[in-house]
This record gives sequence, C-alpha cells and structure tokens, in this order.
Amino acid sequence: MNETKQLYFNDAQLEAMFTGANTEVIVAGRRFGKSHGIMAPRLLRNIHAMPRSAGAFVAATFQQALTRTLPATFAALREMGWIRDVHYVVGHRPPKKLGFAEPIIKPMRYDYVIAWYNGSIQHIISQDVKGSSNSLTLDYIFIDEAKFINHEKLKEETLPANGAIQKYFGHSPYHHGLLVLSDMPTTKKGSWFFRYRELMDNELITTIQGLVYEIWKLKQKPKSTSIDKMIRGYKRTLAEFRSVATYYREWSSIENIQILGEKYIRQMKRDLSPLVFQTSILCKRITRLLDGFYPSLSEDIHTYTAFNNDYLQSLNYDLSKIESPDCRQDGDLDPNMPIYIAFDYNANINWLVAAQQQGNKMKVIKSFYVKFTRKLREVIDDFCNYYKYHPTSEVIYYYDNTALGSNYAVSEEDFASVICSQFIKNNWLIRRIHIGNPLKHREKYIMIDQAFKGQRYLFPQFNKNNNDALLLAMRYTEVVVNSRGFSKQKCGEKLAETEEDKLEYRTDGTDAFDTLFIGMNLFPHKSAASFMEAIIH
Repeated sequence: MNETKQLYFNDAQLEAMFTGANTEVIVAGRRFGKSHGIMAPRLLRNIHAMPRSAGAFVAATFQQALTRTLPATFAALREMGWIRDVHYVVGHRPPKKLGFAEPIIKPMRYDYVIAWYNGSIQHIISQDVKGSSNSLTLDYIFIDEAKFINHEKLKEETLPANGAIQKYFGHSPYHHGLLVLSDMPTTKKGSWFFRYRELMDNELITTIQGLVYEIWKLKQKPKSTSIDKMIRGYKRTLAEFRSVATYYREWSSIENIQILGEKYIRQMKRDLSPLVFQTSILCKRITRLLDGFYPSLSEDIHTYTAFNNDYLQSLNYDLSKIESPDCRQDGDLDPNMPIYIAFDYNANINWLVAAQQQGNKMKVIKSFYVKFTRKLREVIDDFCNYYKYHPTSEVIYYYDNTALGSNYAVSEEDFASVICSQFIKNNWLIRRIHIGNPLKHREKYIMIDQAFKGQRYLFPQFNKNNNDALLLAMRYTEVVVNSRGFSKQKCGEKLAETEEDKLEYRTDGTDAFDTLFIGMNLFPHKSAASFMEAIIH
C-alpha cells in the first residue's frame, strides 16, 4: 500500500511552483529552501513530464556540486520518497537488475550522470572540469549557486546544448527550460542573472497564475463533459503561456520563517557581518562598495578556484567522505614546496595566512582565524590538521617585531616562540625569518598596489573558496589621513565584537597578509627541499 506523506512548501515556493514558467530565476536568502522547495520539485516534474529526457546540473566547480548542490538535492528527494540506488543511481551505469529504461540519447560514460528508473538522466556539469559540456544535447538546465558561475563560459559551452529535438518533448512547456538559483551576489560578475528581471512579462505571469486558479475552481465543481472540456482547453493555453514565460523573483529567508523560526533570523543577525546578513539572509542588493586600502584588488583578476577533481572523482560520489575538507581537495597546492605563512596577533582574534610562490605569483592558498578562547596554538593546530596530507611538512614563517616580547594572545612565551613550538609539536619543520620593524602604511600601500597592478613584485592571487573572510576584510579596509599620515582605518580593531561588527571582517587578517607579502617579496627564501631540487636539476 502506498503511503501518503505531507510536505510543507512556503508561499513563495508555492507561487513559483504553480506558475511553472519555462525560465525561472530565483534569488533567495540562505535556508529559504531552494533545494527542497525549488530544485527537487522541478527535477521530479521534469523527470516525469519528459521521461527518457536529458537534463543537466551546472555548478561552478565539481567540489561545489559534490558538497552543496547534490547532497541538498538528494536529501530533498529522500524526504519526498525517492531513494538513491532504488529510483536513481549516480556516477555509474544502472545495473540491469534494476530494470531501468534507457534515455533517448545514451551517454558514452556515466561518470557524471544521474540515471533514473524511467530513463531520464541528468548530466553533472562543472565549469572547472574541461569539456564537461562537450557534445551534450540537453532538454533542460538547472544552475545552482549561480553567483559563482562564469557567465561567458556558460554562454559558450553549456546554453547552446539546451536544444534537444522538439519531436520528443515539444509538447512540454518545460522543454528547453532553465532554472537559475542563487543567493544575492555582491559583485558585478556574479550579477549576470539580474537581466532576467527585465525579461519577465508581468502581465503574462499574472495571466498564468489566473489560469491556474480558474482550473482549480473548475475542478471543485461536479464533473461533467463541459467542465472537462473547459479544463482541457485552459490547460492547453496554460502550457503555451508557460513555454514562453520568464519568471524572476527575489525573496529573503524570512519567507521560510515557519520552518526557520524567529530565533534563527536573530542568530544570523548576531553571527554574520552586516554585509553578509543583508545579502545572504535579507537578499538585499548591494549598490555601493567602498574604496579602500586595496583599491586594485579585483575578483576577476586576483581570485581563482582550484580543486583537485581527480581526488574528488576518486570518491565515487560517496558524499560522506568530503564532509570535513582537507588539502587533498585543493588543486593549487604544490606538494614539493613549503608553505609560507604569517600571522596577526590579537587578544580576541588570531590569523594565519598561507601562500606558496609559483613562478612570479604569490598564491594565497588558504587563511585561518580563531576567536576568543581559541588562540595561536589552536589556529596552528587547525592549519596542521588541514594540511596533514601535505608531503612537505615545512613552513617558512615571516614575522616582524610585533611578534617579539609580547604575549597577550598566549600565557608565557612571545608569539614567535609559541608558533615555533606548536609547529614542532605537530611534527612540522619551521624556518623563522625576521623582517624587522613593520613598514609604514604608506609604503605598504604603494608596494601592494603595484603588485596588484602587475607592475612590480610577486603578483598576488587568492583561492577564493579558501579565503572568504580575508577577501571580504580586504575589500572593506578603509584608509584614513590623520596627523600620522596615511594609514589603514584601524580605530575599531580593539573594540568588542558586536552583531554589526564581526572580528573576522576587521583589518587583523589583512595585516597578516601584508606581513606575508612583504616577507615573500623583500626577504625571499628557498627551503631545503627546493634548494636540493635546484642542485639536482
């Protein structure tokens, strides 16, 4: 006997669901329910409206697909009664014993395919896997976390594939459909999908919603031939309208308040920076960005993504194996080289910024911070735990005079001594390089700006997935001109943390980056491993 299970959808999710536009763009806050209320229902709709069809999930990176898009979607499907390895399989050809139907266009390989019992499939397309869109013929496309998508690559490689043969599914309003999901972007590059708002015909959307309501009213009446005929006529018109409709909406997390509760919203307001709360929860557009100490820092030029997809693929879609990330997922870590590090020391927050030199580039591969009762030893433990699979267990530690003779972040030894002893305790080789007094802010500003412009020094680039807080802090570091001259605006650095002013978005982390930049450029150092390698070759 089939069981009936009640599912909850909030009003915004229901509005989008009943509208059923061919092109949907939903910009919504964190935990709005994009996977459970939008993605999974659309997936099931398309699978059954177009059996044996081929759709696609598009992600910026394979790691994003494995750690966020697919787990959330699979969890929603499970809640709705659809079970992996029963109703669908992932990453391999369905076993014959399951008796699955075959898709109209069979894939050559199933490594990046979700295959369903009725022959429907979805290709997993990630923009950092070269050629993952090549030669595909698609009936619909789903894009998750769209603010991270490279729009140019999407237009060139993936959207042209969304043109499968009309004879199979031309009757369906969802054929050649596009679903775009994201929270609110904070950069121009991530805002590519805003244009769909202008493409939405509000009158058409209102008409579609009116037809849905009229059909519902007719279904409440006693059945008759004339009623059935009217319903069929309305449905044909509804399908025609849906097939050409574009639907764009921006919704805050508060739309899902029945599930989240007021406590969650208050907690997010407390725990997130004002910028992140405005964008990720309230889904507000950011219309003004500040000029500051790093004016030439550009997301397009100075950030990158780099995942080790060979390692991720070796997991065979066992999503439990990547719940705790470590350096094996990173594609920018040179296993034969040491990691260069620098710190910033503060009573309430301590930072570690890590980089490697690769040619003429300073690759900032990751940054760490700890707050309050967790101090220097803990941030070093976090670093060593993350990089425990790095075969060259060696760090080059740059420090200036602020690391000597001070101990307000620890109990007895000065900062430099604590750092060295903790790395040794973790069985890492540490090489200390003292760089003297900190440079004046004006000198640092000129040096770093020249580097960002590619004029002098190592060219800084940041792994944006591993430096989220650091990049946000750098982006909003202001300058001040006072009696001491030109400097960073640091007056709030020692203040207590508040809901509106989180420690990790202040200037502390940027100071750690500055120290590392100065050390790597003015005090270059080769490790023993790299020195021996140079002699051998």
